[in-house]
Amino acid sequence: MATRTLIKFSLAAALMALPALSLATQDHLPPRQGGDLSGLHAFDLRAGCWTIHNHVLKERLADSHDWFDYDGTQRLWITMGGYGNMDDNELRKPEGTYYGVTVRTYDPKTGIWSIWWYDGRDPSGDLDPPVKGRFKDGVGTFYSDDTLRGKPIKVRFTWSGITATAAHWEQAFSGDGGKTWETNWTSDFSKIDCKAD
Repeated sequence: MATRTLIKFSLAAALMALPALSLATQDHLPPRQGGDLSGLHAFDLRAGCWTIHNHVLKERLADSHDWFDYDGTQRLWITMGGYGNMDDNELRKPEGTYYGVTVRTYDPKTGIWSIWWYDGRDPSGDLDPPVKGRFKDGVGTFYSDDTLRGKPIKVRFTWSGITATAAHWEQAFSGDGGKTWETNWTSDFSKIDCKAD
């Protein structure tokens, strides 16, 4: 009888503990820490809908001087209570339209933005490493390490001229550890009214 009572109490205690076990790790995160909010609102003016004019180098880090142009559209939302944003892009290249999503997050402990690009042409492929950086005097510069044709490269994104109606973005690669840079993609953004979904 004592053994059955002990088993009942043990089972009841285990069942009472199940709700606590079912909580994911993210349910126990501490409140957001850090006081460097210097760059928190750097992308806020980009919320909304935009046309994009892209100017792209045909071959990267290959001494190419041939460029091509195409247009696209973008819609950007502020997320995570202002500590992030994301945009959805339609890019109309000459050989066909493709889609992509950018996710950005801000770390108030460091004042650093992290930016990831999800390419709709390879949705199950490996995610590129994020570019990370900050804004200074209205210009945001972001870096990462990556590979191109099996060789290590450095990647740089630059955001500038962000206003309520326009913005400019550039991508550059370096094959020599950051000593020299080749700009291979520029985008100019113009604000438009958002269409109803």
